[in-house]
Amino acid sequence: MTALPVKPAIPPEQAQLFVEEIRLRLTPLAMDSDDYFETIRESAERGVTSGRIYDALLLRCARKAKSETIYTWNLKHFQSLAPDLADRIRTP
Repeated sequence: MTALPVKPAIPPEQAQLFVEEIRLRLTPLAMDSDDYFETIRESAERGVTSGRIYDALLLRCARKAKSETIYTWNLKHFQSLAPDLADRIRTP
């Protein structure tokens, strides 16, 4: 599945409002340099490349937050990167 660009493009003001709304509903989670380093090191060891590195970082956040459910449109990639979390990974 390929991500499609949003049409029409969202004006910056609307994007800002959207992000503000998300911040009100969710708790931001910060990753430190060790989180980034370990994720990239583990990804490199497993041969993970390209945009899947971002998936691995998102999964690191999900682990750190002890997420009960992880939503993605890219089920196959997420489950292959984190087979131990496969039962928690769902499509929205």
